[in-house]
Formats: sequence, C-alpha cells, structure tokens
Amino acid sequence: MAGDESVFLRAKDRSFKGLTEDEQKEWSGPFYFIQAADPQLGLMKAWRIGDCDSGGDEWTEEVQLTKQAVQAINKLQPRPRFLVLCGDLVHAMPGCPFREEQVKDLKEALRGSDPDIPLVFVSGNHDLGNTPTPESIEQFCRDWGDDYFSFWVGGVLCLVLNSQFFFDSSGCPELMEAHEVWLESQLQRATQTPSRHVLVFQHIPLFLNKPDEEDDYFNLQKGIRERLIQRFKQAGEKKALELYTSKSQVASVHLML
Repeated sequence: MAGDESVFLRAKDRSFKGLTEDEQKEWSGPFYFIQAADPQLGLMKAWRIGDCDSGGDEWTEEVQLTKQAVQAINKLQPRPRFLVLCGDLVHAMPGCPFREEQVKDLKEALRGSDPDIPLVFVSGNHDLGNTPTPESIEQFCRDWGDDYFSFWVGGVLCLVLNSQFFFDSSGCPELMEAHEVWLESQLQRATQTPSRHVLVFQHIPLFLNKPDEEDDYFNLQKGIRERLIQRFKQAGEKKALELYTSKSQVASVHLML
C-alpha cells in the first residue's frame, strides 16, 4: 500500500531512514521518546474465553485502544523524538488464521500517527513465532522492516534486537549467527563512539525482578541472560547503557549499567 515504506518500512539494511549516524550523531540536548508494547491485536477476546493459543477472531477493542494511544501521543508538546512499539504487534502467530487481517488493521490504526514522530518496531514472539524460521522473519521484514538494526537520535545510539534468537534459534541458526556478529560489532562500536548513552530495545526481558532469578516464561534463560548482561556491562562501562523491553503484563525492565 502507498506510504508503507515511509511509515512502516524505514528500518532497512540494519539502519533506519532519517535516523542515521551521519544525521544524528551530535548531542543536541535532552529529549524524550515514547515506548509502547503489545498492541497484540486478537489477544483480548482470546484471553477472556481462555483460548490464547488461537489467533483471536476479534480485535476491535485493540484497534480502538491503539487509535486512542496515537491520538494522545499526537497531542504531546514538545513532540517525542520517536515512538518505539515493542511486540507482540499482533496475536496470530505466523501462518495462523487472521494474521494478515490483524497486521492490516494495526497498520491502519497507526497511520494516524504524526509523521514527524518516527515509528520504530520491535519484533515479539507472536510476530516471529516462538521458534522463528527464515520464512517468518522474512514476512516480518516485509510487513514492518528489519528485525534488528541500529539508529541514532540526538547523539544517542539505539539498538533494536531480535530477542527470539536468544530464546530459540533452532529454526534459523545461520540468521542467529548473523545477528550475533552484528550485535558484537554494535557493542564494540558503542565503546568507541562519542554517544553519551546507548539504548537497547528487545521483546523478552533479561529478568523481571533480579538478575539471578529462576527461569520463567517471561525472562531469558539464566545462562543466556548472564552472558548478555556481561556484554552490555562491557559496552556501557564508560557511558549510560539502558535496556528497554516489552511485555506489558509485567513491569518493563529498565537496566542502567
């Protein structure tokens, strides 16, 4: 559909159109952004009837709530520098009924966003599948842009990760390896850039309450969690590194290292 590329597909080639290092590498003073999570069109009815494994055949409520959020954000002054929308974007898993309709209706709800507020999308497990495949990742990229990338805003380096690779990459080991190589290069870059802050966005929280907590549905496995924390600490040793995750069912984790 006309306009998709300028609104929904700005994340391309591991960068983000209009928010590149060349355009935004200079610190320009304090700013704020909006983080929203889990519009998950189709979940509310599925949750009420106790059938969350289904794709959910109704999502009028979620569309209305998304439109209300867009209207509220559009009224903010000064404008937020960007809106990051963390998955799950829709409830229907890849290949399930209602998937295409949910994606279409979410895009329609978001089209009312102020064009001066870039929309940044972070993939969730319902967007890629609990065990993502090359096909499910390709479909996400066609709908919403790259599944992982970096961008800059006002002298701040931002990284968007595909956390499903940390959960289960058995269906796409080569893509997971490419993500690892890219992430390592970005963390190395973070130590060398003049950026005062580094922001990391991903779907699955490292932990819910404390780093050494037991494994849970909503956190990453302890071994993976510990390795990521160590890598983030090293990258943020001489600057502020903050981690923002989704899961609106629990408090978002804001990890300042």
